[in-house]
Amino acid sequence: MGHSTLPQKPWIETPLIESATLSKAAGCRVFLKLDLLQPSGSFKSRGVGNLIRTALLDPANSGKELHFYSSSGGNAGLAAVIAARDLGCPCTVVVPHSTKPMMITKLRSAGATEVIQHGASWAEADAHLRETFINHQEGKKRNIYVPPFDHPDVWTGAATMVSEIAAQLPPHDSSDRIFPADAIICSVGGGGLFNGIMQGLDEYLQSHGPSDKMQDVHVLAVETEGANSLAHSLRAGRLDSIPAITSLATSLGARCVSSQTLKYAQSPPAGINVASVVGSDAEAARGVITLADELRLQVELACGISVEVATGEKLKQAVQGLTPESRVVVVVCGGSNVTAEMIAEYRQKLQDGWN
Repeated sequence: MGHSTLPQKPWIETPLIESATLSKAAGCRVFLKLDLLQPSGSFKSRGVGNLIRTALLDPANSGKELHFYSSSGGNAGLAAVIAARDLGCPCTVVVPHSTKPMMITKLRSAGATEVIQHGASWAEADAHLRETFINHQEGKKRNIYVPPFDHPDVWTGAATMVSEIAAQLPPHDSSDRIFPADAIICSVGGGGLFNGIMQGLDEYLQSHGPSDKMQDVHVLAVETEGANSLAHSLRAGRLDSIPAITSLATSLGARCVSSQTLKYAQSPPAGINVASVVGSDAEAARGVITLADELRLQVELACGISVEVATGEKLKQAVQGLTPESRVVVVVCGGSNVTAEMIAEYRQKLQDGWN
């Protein structure tokens, strides 16, 4: 494809808003980075969009017909389809048979070239995709694999959030802070979002002066029980898979995080402090309901858990010495696996004693 101009970015700068209700509950200033407003409904538009755009800009792909292939039946697949569509490229998605009909319909209506169902699990769908479309290629066509989280171009895309947050927050009046937030809370599935935030923060801190006398920026890496693959690897002291995903927050469902995620969590760059935080599915549901009630925003459980952590004891345990002036940014990462009916169901289960 001959692009005379650079392809546009297939993601947007999203608003950052302060929530009085969440701030009151947390005892500090809570800001929400609204990445659920991305074209695909989740933060994945940044990372997956950057990977696709980077492939289009790669001189090695000049004059080739590019076709993108994603093996995600969730937010990454949707982001791939929408980013490829917006950049004028075809995108095929291979999903396991367990993928909900709602998501398959979404992928098709967003413009997927094809949605192929194969295998019982994501791993089987992914292996089929690679074997069939990626491993054997010749001629002018080039098939490009779009991994959901484990790729440097994905992390670089997610990192764009950090400079936006820095520009959107009011300047910090305290002289011992380089970055204008005290803490960032984000959900961890495979680690694409967390890696991007760590990379973005590291670049920001390095370019804005010496950090030896400065307060650390805290990053809370949040998971749910049953999808807590980062917490599991940290406990094991090495990269290790959890036996199965048992959480309802299925989009956190990577059995093992990327090796870069574990590295960042075990030995973060200078000026950054990482805490691994795990909550229950019921806590995630409470976060979903809080956002629906307070801001009329619908997010899935994988995102709700970060919202819930911001307002409870887990934040105070992870970050000591928060004051009413401290700023905490919650990445509202979004997600398409949610409907008003599902939120009503969560509400009912919580009233019936789910915890």
